[in-house]
Amino acid sequence: MNEKRYIQCRKAKAFVTKICFMACRIFPIRKNRISICTFEGRSGFGCNPKYIVEELHKRNKDYEFVWFVNDMQKEFPDYIKKVPNTLWSRAYWLSTSKIWIDNYRKPYGTIKRKKQYYFQTWHGTIGFKSTGLLRKEAFSKMAYLVSKNDSDMIDYVIIDSKWCEVMDPNALVYDGAFLKTGAPRCDILYGDKTEIRNKFRAKFGLNQTDNIVMFAPTFREKNDKGVRKVYSQEWSINFERMILNFEKKFGGNWCLCLRLHPQLAENILESHKLTSKIRIIDISKEDDMNASLAAVDALVTDYSSVAMDAGFMRIPVFIYADDIEKYIKDRGSMLWDFSGIAGGTIKNSQEMIPGIDTELPYTIAQNNDEFEKNILEFREEQYVIKIEKFIKDVELIFDGNASSRVADTIEYFMKQ
Repeated sequence: MNEKRYIQCRKAKAFVTKICFMACRIFPIRKNRISICTFEGRSGFGCNPKYIVEELHKRNKDYEFVWFVNDMQKEFPDYIKKVPNTLWSRAYWLSTSKIWIDNYRKPYGTIKRKKQYYFQTWHGTIGFKSTGLLRKEAFSKMAYLVSKNDSDMIDYVIIDSKWCEVMDPNALVYDGAFLKTGAPRCDILYGDKTEIRNKFRAKFGLNQTDNIVMFAPTFREKNDKGVRKVYSQEWSINFERMILNFEKKFGGNWCLCLRLHPQLAENILESHKLTSKIRIIDISKEDDMNASLAAVDALVTDYSSVAMDAGFMRIPVFIYADDIEKYIKDRGSMLWDFSGIAGGTIKNSQEMIPGIDTELPYTIAQNNDEFEKNILEFREEQYVIKIEKFIKDVELIFDGNASSRVADTIEYFMKQ
């Protein structure tokens, strides 16, 4: 199917969607009802919406929370009503909710009523990848239409920094208001995490003294005639060698924690044919990545914004990117100027993020030899200095109170 035909089909479906939403306007808006969705229903109780909902429930037990899921087997707290992420279900529950909370895009054709309020948290903040209009030619017409339809309904986009304030108008195709609160999902990463660490190790049968390095690569996507396709990646990283180097550099026993992007919830234990010489934990199907991130001691990723979340915790972060040129070509552009990788200094792209001048605080390896060198030459004091400078440059809000700030605003609108 060519792009033109594909867009026509999507517009026809969007028309049907609008009719369903219009039909459900016979039902009144419930002043205490809040509808939530994450990753188009693919995920469950996680990311930014989770922490906002927990804060709201703590404040008022009378709020009614409705969560859209593709898999009704997903587990939620008792105070959340899970509903199928189907057309009529969305039309009814969204049309009768006072507040919408989402970290992704609403389906094309979704329409909002007056006196409803939509809070868009997005699922990443400061990162590597360009999105939306920043992707230039790689941003398909259909993706633009979906983004524009969603963004025109948003009342507030939740952000954590000046970086997002500069980037999001183009990245999200958005010209509305921002709520600069910090990222709610990062509240769990702030302060003492001893209890979280201990529970995580007990859950997976680890010793309390065991160290954990998380491998959390981003998902790969490409555009095929207007259709977004997500595909897997075969990494060249040698995990056994990596663990040995972590033990040599930092001491103690280390194990590997695997976490894929939510769009690739497949078990990579088998696909990568890992041996039993190292202890491996697979949390790829866990809905709340940051709850696991709070328990680990180091992170390895490629282009995922989780690198920033981990860095704000001040744990070691290493970038292993063995396909930089191909990835940039497929993606269309990046938020960082990788032309400086040979010299070890990577600055943000002034074209993408004008007005901010900062350096990526992490080392980048393109093969296992470079990766080993980066681990063994890691210097914590220098690393923390770089992180602190980066936080200052982007004007980050990271203090454990983001969820509370968002809840304050939502409660204000609940009373309107």
